[in-house]
Amino acid sequence: MRNLFGRPWRFNELQRSIDGISQKALTEALRSMEADGIVRRTAYPEVPPRVEYALTELGESMRPIIQAMEKWGNEYKKLSKAIVL
Repeated sequence: MRNLFGRPWRFNELQRSIDGISQKALTEALRSMEADGIVRRTAYPEVPPRVEYALTELGESMRPIIQAMEKWGNEYKKLSKAIVL
């Protein structure tokens, strides 16, 4: 989801940007988020076909939650590094 906050992405772009994710796992995640109304899939009638994924209004409404989780995670990483040292 974090990638989709910036702009619409094509499937291969998303897959390359997420280390270690398989095509199957990404497809399942995108389909699930589409079914939940979080992501919108747009297929363009071109040759070769072009498909983009973007956040819906519902998906955008999750931005503050995702940002808060990111902030917490970054602070936790700093704290855990300080404890280990």
